[in-house]
Amino acid sequence: MDQQNAPGETSPVPPPIPPVPAAEPEPTQSAPPRQVPPVIAREPQRFSQAGPAPTGSAPRRGRSGLFWLMLILLGGGGLVLLVFLMLGSMLGGLFGGGIPGGPMAATDHGPRLVEIIQEEGDSDERILVIPMEGIITSAPLESVGHSMVDLLKHQLEKAADEDRIKAVILKVDSPGGEVLASDDMYQLLKEFQEKHRKPIIASMANLAASGGYYVSAPCRWIVANELTITGSIGVIMHGFNYRGLMDKVGIRPEVFKSGKFKDMLSGDKREEEISEEERAMVQRMVNETFDRFKAVVAEGRQNANKLNAEEKEVEDRGRTLVPEWMAYADGRILSGKEALRHGFVDELGNFQTAVERTMQIAGLRRPELVEYQPVLDFSHLFRLFGDAKARPVKVDLGLEKSKLRSGYMYFIWPMAVN
Repeated sequence: MDQQNAPGETSPVPPPIPPVPAAEPEPTQSAPPRQVPPVIAREPQRFSQAGPAPTGSAPRRGRSGLFWLMLILLGGGGLVLLVFLMLGSMLGGLFGGGIPGGPMAATDHGPRLVEIIQEEGDSDERILVIPMEGIITSAPLESVGHSMVDLLKHQLEKAADEDRIKAVILKVDSPGGEVLASDDMYQLLKEFQEKHRKPIIASMANLAASGGYYVSAPCRWIVANELTITGSIGVIMHGFNYRGLMDKVGIRPEVFKSGKFKDMLSGDKREEEISEEERAMVQRMVNETFDRFKAVVAEGRQNANKLNAEEKEVEDRGRTLVPEWMAYADGRILSGKEALRHGFVDELGNFQTAVERTMQIAGLRRPELVEYQPVLDFSHLFRLFGDAKARPVKVDLGLEKSKLRSGYMYFIWPMAVN
């Protein structure tokens, strides 16, 4: 039963209950509360395989407009350059011949030539310098697309048409080369002097042997350094016989021929199969070519002596061949000093000596020295795209082989190419 208070009496207020202090939490090893990182814009991921982007990933962005703009500009610039070079090639061939120092179009589809001034002068008179370097060959030069013979032909044609060209210096640094190419160059040099009355002076550098001397022989004057290697007057035919190797590895050739000499100079013949008659025939061909070489030397030196003797203003008449000069035409090499002693050259000196001698012979004071150098015709570039022929692949095994082709006759010093 509940206890009730009397009327007029108040109920006593119970005292407040003090708050119970919260117990301090015991230290625990629990992880700190996880913090939510701020939202950071990330670059969309790229996937190697094609397919829809994963859910929640950012959309993949394409190339920027700046990238495509730069690509278009580069492509347009390349096209403009291509058109410019094509127009320059065509206009240079049409009008370059009349532009001083500009490209000149050669006739008969020959190489395009550009005039380079080697040494300034104080007059309109000029001396053309023609370098004759390396092995003399009829094969097209890779940098020009024409052979050395064609290049020399068109250089001399331009010199003949140019009134300011008063003389030519042939700067020879060659071990020689092919028989026919050497003889073609000899004829060009000889006919140029006879027809146009412009002297050609040969300036021999390090090497002017065999075919290098062959092309120098028709020159009006020959200058050599006393250390120049020259001479080597003779003919060589080179080849290999590999039948012994074939027998060792068990290879036997099967030959069907229409005549007994049809396989002359074949490398797979045994020694006893090469008849004396065959050897005599080959040697006879070599001797005939050698006789031609000696005739070129004698004719060239005699013509030079005759022209020099007619020159009244020149005190030095040059050298004549000694009576026994043929004894030194046995393939031996000669120094410039020995060549002068035997009459194969006219003077010892360097290129500057040749320039001074040219000025004296041609009656010049301070001429310009110029070159007609070949330039790459832009039309040759398109042959690279249209040529469907298979290109040979060269593998360097570190083995040296002779640069003389088997079965060819050469006016060359073999030590310079082996």
